[in-house]
Amino acid sequence: MSTTPEPVRAADRAVPLQPLLSDAVIALRAPTQVWSGRDGDLGGTPVDGVYHGDVRHVSGLTLECAESAVEYISLAPEGASHVVFGGLLRAVDDDQPDPKVRLVRDRRVADGALAETWSVRSRLPGAVRVTLRLRLRPDFSTLHDVKAGLAPLGGAGVKVTVAPGTATASAGTRSFTLTAGGATVTRTPDGEIEASWPLDVPPGGEARAAWSLTLHDDSLVVRGAAGTWPGTRLGEAEVPPGADPRLGRWLATALDDLDALRLTLPGHPDDDFFAAGAPWFFTLFGRDALWAARLALPVDTRAAASTLRVLARLQGTTHDVDTAQEPGKILHELRASPLAIPHDDVVLPPLYYGSVDSTPLWVCLLADAWRAGMPDAEVAALLPALRGALTWLLEHGDSDGDGFLDYIDRTGRGLANQGWKDSGDSIQWRDGTLAEGPIALCEVQGYAYEAALAGADLLEAFGSREPGPTTPDALRPAVLRAWAADLRARFARTYWVETPEGRYPAVALDRHKRPVDTLTSNIGHLIGTGILDAAEERHVADLLLGPAMSTGFGIRTMSTGAAGYWPLSYHGGSVWTHDTAIVVHGMHRAGLADQAVRAVNGLLAAAEGFGYRVPELHGGDPATRAGVPTPYPAACRPQAWSAAAAITCLAVTRSVPAAVPG
Repeated sequence: MSTTPEPVRAADRAVPLQPLLSDAVIALRAPTQVWSGRDGDLGGTPVDGVYHGDVRHVSGLTLECAESAVEYISLAPEGASHVVFGGLLRAVDDDQPDPKVRLVRDRRVADGALAETWSVRSRLPGAVRVTLRLRLRPDFSTLHDVKAGLAPLGGAGVKVTVAPGTATASAGTRSFTLTAGGATVTRTPDGEIEASWPLDVPPGGEARAAWSLTLHDDSLVVRGAAGTWPGTRLGEAEVPPGADPRLGRWLATALDDLDALRLTLPGHPDDDFFAAGAPWFFTLFGRDALWAARLALPVDTRAAASTLRVLARLQGTTHDVDTAQEPGKILHELRASPLAIPHDDVVLPPLYYGSVDSTPLWVCLLADAWRAGMPDAEVAALLPALRGALTWLLEHGDSDGDGFLDYIDRTGRGLANQGWKDSGDSIQWRDGTLAEGPIALCEVQGYAYEAALAGADLLEAFGSREPGPTTPDALRPAVLRAWAADLRARFARTYWVETPEGRYPAVALDRHKRPVDTLTSNIGHLIGTGILDAAEERHVADLLLGPAMSTGFGIRTMSTGAAGYWPLSYHGGSVWTHDTAIVVHGMHRAGLADQAVRAVNGLLAAAEGFGYRVPELHGGDPATRAGVPTPYPAACRPQAWSAAAAITCLAVTRSVPAAVPG
């Protein structure tokens, strides 16, 4: 008798699974997004839906033709918010090989709205009559339940009312209204909404049906941004002649995605920021918004300025263990309600400050934006927030008094890791053992060093215009520079390790002040901060471009020589586009042109492999002749900082265009 166990199907697992995204089609305009199959229908996979904010309003949406099956043959993304699906209606066609009756499904998404136009086009010599039917399944499940695989298909407690040409579905404070001109609208016994249109298609002509949804949610803590992001047109115009054509294609997609990801906070419609990404992160994340705006600086300083103001308004003012808030601290994320992460015993409050790097990154972005042309008056208005952030850096960022910025979750319900690699297993020793906190990440020391010097420069430059009381002694420029110099010297003595893979900075110090010896991409974030000397920067850059770290599509998060390496590990061997872009950003600042170009070429190869919409992350498998990266199937896309990576590649190409092959 065989002892081989029977395979377990995903549908039979007791533990719900997060939906996969890699084959789904998205159209978006934050805070609204629509996920569907390649035919445009919704309901075939767990992620499918019409979402507004953190709620899925519709989980099922189908287009049916009473007289013929719809056989889809084309999918054309016309932009972040516009997708066109093309199909055939062969049962009402003639018997010749060439298809003569086509269905074109045009989908457009706006803030709080979805609209579709269905066009039946005929080349037949006679008239054709067809009946098109829309079926909608109201849902109102939370985004968090969808992500956890816990959302049922169809929501409970949904009220549906129907009137001629329209229908409304609601649950609590959320609702949507269907407008279907010329259609017969009904409610089915199982609570779905149907709309049907009889269409007479003239010989050689066309007939259309159109409908739209408007979505409403009183509980939203973010709003869509008005107008068009100026960087959309500026970036494309700055691609140098003769540049690699892949850059222009990626840039066009990325800039359009960034425009569609813009959000604002209620009461401040003129200050927009980039939502972190779709589908799970359509809100404000401090670290993500800061890095996206920073990488986008070569084409737009206004996004940086508005992001800085948004985060300054929410800057910490008190000590609160439950929210991880501290005076001067920049937040991690903003939600409409608490976020429970199943299976991890994590429950994050709606306003959560569990990020060790957002605060120094805020200071770095302010300095970079000022140097890039942010108006002095706007910089001066943020000096109180700057002083608060610098005070946090010097007085609150070090939880155990060893002189390095660190983090530890004191509630047992927050994030165990609070750098950008925030999964529970992201900080581990080379043998695979997890590091114990407090954790002092290497890159955070680099950010802190840079922030202290940048803060000193800002306070010195704006000293005569600084409002309020005299700057405390701890925030004198000379004191900040001395603090930075001491941090740099202690980092050089403490963080460097020797392993069979070479000499490099440890990813972190653990609770016992031991350098955690895994080779990771984190060390690339040190380049350009100034905490390393020039020879060390070149050494780190070359190490990251070696075969253990570079895939040909970007830099792995963890070396293949580490016991914990796995190419489809979220933070333990995958490639994150923004991570590689931050390394490129540092190489560019440090004058490492050759290394920057090599890394850019890897990102361009990845962009081409993903059709120029690069996801949140992808697999860490080495590049093959096929030139197609391995998807990480649950990766978000678009992701703001992945899209902004295209602008970093533009900046490198503009400075050394001859080095980038065309």
